[in-house]
Amino acid sequence: MLDQILTDARSRADDLMGCGPMYRKASSSLPAVQPFSAALTGTGLSIIAEVKRRSPSRGVLAAGLDAVSQALIYESAGATAISVLTEPLHFDGSLDDLAEVRDAVSIPVLRKDFLLQPAQVWEARAFGADAVLLIVAVLGRDGLGLMMDAAADAGVDALVEVHDRVEAEIALEAGATLIGVNNRDLTTFETDLLVAETIADLVSEPGITSVAESGIHEPEDAERMRNAGYDAILVGEALVVATDPAETLARLVGRS
Repeated sequence: MLDQILTDARSRADDLMGCGPMYRKASSSLPAVQPFSAALTGTGLSIIAEVKRRSPSRGVLAAGLDAVSQALIYESAGATAISVLTEPLHFDGSLDDLAEVRDAVSIPVLRKDFLLQPAQVWEARAFGADAVLLIVAVLGRDGLGLMMDAAADAGVDALVEVHDRVEAEIALEAGATLIGVNNRDLTTFETDLLVAETIADLVSEPGITSVAESGIHEPEDAERMRNAGYDAILVGEALVVATDPAETLARLVGRS
């Protein structure tokens, strides 16, 4: 499953080769980005709420989900930031979702996708992203450095995603200051909150903003991540399948 996702991601990335200057020019007239990382370091556990219609492991989660309506619910319920899936083939996302959400909300927005080329960072900026997801397992050490440089050049924050201690060390060596620990195994797609707990000491160093991702469904799960020292959690599935996403979000961060 992952091999197919990455094959498709490489094809989309290859299609954008040479488009960086175009997106750079398009970005020049946009308003300044909103600080993404800084927004996650307030009092209490911050939440990045995700707009997500389906996943490869669970299939369709919310067919026909309106990205803007969902994002506005998240914002009104106290989300700190919004994550928008833009991968079209396996997650039913789009760059239009990203642009429309950015126009609708006043909080920072993350482009979540399998990004491989610097042009895609500039593409994200042109469509309104304040931050991009960079996955160590996908990019490798050299690719991560290249993409972090592109993010810095574009002025967007880079949420560097890791899955184990080795990847966390690579992220730290590359100078990442915003690190997400994904509890989901990219091969089996199983989730285990112990992953984030066992890496917490590495990503809790001074100057690092840490995010726990995936597998967070109940207030008890969020509390585990808070107790492990994480600044924020990224939650998608639990919110998009909820009958009342605002109430679910409030419960996760202890506001109800």
